[in-house]
Amino acid sequence: MKDNKYLPTIGLEIHAELKTASKMFCSCKNDPDEERENANVCSICLGHPGTLPVLNMEAIRHVLRVGISVDGTLADFTEWDRKNYYYPDIPKGYQISQYKYPLVSGGKLAGIEIERIHLEEDTAQSTHDTHEKSLVNFNRSGVPLMELVTKPVIHDAATAVRFARELQLLLRYLGAGEANMEKGEMRVEANISVAKIHEEGSKGSGESAKLGTKTEVKNLNSFKTVEKAIAYEIERQTSLLEAGEVVKQETRGWDDVENETYSQRSKESSHDYRYFPEPDIPKLKLSEISEFGRSTLLETLPELPWQKRDRFIKGFGMTDKEVAVLIESPIIADYFDSIAGSFKGDAKKIKLATNYLLSDYLGVLKVRKLEFDPKQAIASKTFAEMIGMIADGLLSSRGAKDVILLLVDSPNESAKELAERNGLIQKSDTSILIPAIEKILADNQKVVEEYKGGKTASLQFLIGQAMKATKGAGNPEVVKQLFLERLKS
Repeated sequence: MKDNKYLPTIGLEIHAELKTASKMFCSCKNDPDEERENANVCSICLGHPGTLPVLNMEAIRHVLRVGISVDGTLADFTEWDRKNYYYPDIPKGYQISQYKYPLVSGGKLAGIEIERIHLEEDTAQSTHDTHEKSLVNFNRSGVPLMELVTKPVIHDAATAVRFARELQLLLRYLGAGEANMEKGEMRVEANISVAKIHEEGSKGSGESAKLGTKTEVKNLNSFKTVEKAIAYEIERQTSLLEAGEVVKQETRGWDDVENETYSQRSKESSHDYRYFPEPDIPKLKLSEISEFGRSTLLETLPELPWQKRDRFIKGFGMTDKEVAVLIESPIIADYFDSIAGSFKGDAKKIKLATNYLLSDYLGVLKVRKLEFDPKQAIASKTFAEMIGMIADGLLSSRGAKDVILLLVDSPNESAKELAERNGLIQKSDTSILIPAIEKILADNQKVVEEYKGGKTASLQFLIGQAMKATKGAGNPEVVKQLFLERLKS
């Protein structure tokens, strides 16, 4: 921003595809990974005349569980509406959505107030080839699509991204959707306005400036793009106002190459879509459907991301960075929980498990370009066994790293058996270590004299030689103590 004279205000509209077996209004398979074009289609999702849509109740349940999680108000009465507009990817000439009666009203997530959450059908996918032809793939047409609209209470790009990340986590923890932005399963649209702050107001008070003219930046497909697009648009609108020019109400896109927004069309208003109730879908009174009762839905909720985050920090003493990595994946977070659960609150072992999971195990998977798959992962009891060996001094840090490498290839083997078979168990038996230490002292008299002369760093050299002689299997603490005892004389 140019200075503090202007207040940016941002509202988000986030679309997320829901994880269901079939589409929103027909029995076609809902498969985001289908590679064959127009494979999962029927006369309903192709918009043929005379076809009748049938509600997907699992999609409704997903949205209601999201609403419960953010402490929103669940609708008792709801209906669907026709949103009328024409694009090649909407063959009916309208989209079935919700307008006046959304499934969820209000709520809060990551400190940001939510206006509404409703359900609609997704559009088909249009692609444009080098021969200036446009092709339409209807596999996505009719997929259940949740739309969440925030109130215009966000004032910077970082806060907008934090909200979007938290929503992605929530959808994954609830099993409502994967929300992979790179696959188009979650798309963010940002409504941005900049207004001059009244002199008597204070920046950020919410009353210090009237809302400026709003522009909408559509289809932002990564968190980095969301942040860059909002920051750019705030700067662009501020520059226009500084120059005494007018901001146009319009829809804009994001150019990844030029790193700037560009005008697409004038912004539509709700009346442009000529909403009216969908006559082919029965209206719903949710209180008459027992599985949609608030108490019933509450019983189905798992531990939510922010609850798990708080428990990991307070209960396990994790840093914010450690928690961020674990919480990002519900599967990895549950895996860690199953490991830590076997330690019965042993802080030392829990800390070791955190370090070796995040730095070493996940690090190996990243180098090998492997995803964490619970079916192929090191068994949690095996990982816990290895941590116990480290805590008991049976495995050195180097030995533990080697055991992890072996376990990645043999995840169901015993950590102890693998360590023993590969000579990785630390040697603490003095009868084995003393001969090696005495030989090193005899072969390095000059280093011994340097140590006795006050060069304490020489001790580390001697310990290093002992570790080399034992192929890393010597217990370094025991080795150090044996050296100190002999260097006193």
